[in-house]
Amino acid sequence: MHTQFVEAEGWVAVESKHHDTYELTLPNGDALRTRVSRPPSKKHTYGKSIWAHILRDQLQVTEAEFWGAINDGQLPRRGADNEAPAEGIPVDVVRLLIDRVGLTAQQVRGMSADEAIARLNRFWTTKE
Repeated sequence: MHTQFVEAEGWVAVESKHHDTYELTLPNGDALRTRVSRPPSKKHTYGKSIWAHILRDQLQVTEAEFWGAINDGQLPRRGADNEAPAEGIPVDVVRLLIDRVGLTAQQVRGMSADEAIARLNRFWTTKE
């Protein structure tokens, strides 16, 4: 069901060695990431606490929203109009600014796409 949910909502598969991993960029520019374990059989499911963690921290939905998407095709509302902003920062740029340049998510959130790309270009050319 986990995979069914992320596919229904349009999460993008990303490379991973051990699990099926998906990422979703939210309308506010934040990125969610979830890992789908491959249980050995259909009898095995996530434990109660792991499932609560996945819903709350990775998918950021309630159980009702999760099942609404699975059973009724009713996707969770992820912002006022449920659409990405006209000028979003590409998730790869966000990740590089945080992981390589050392900016905080809050600093990146305050940038326009042009400012973010200019800041990344400055880092690549001057290492500052």
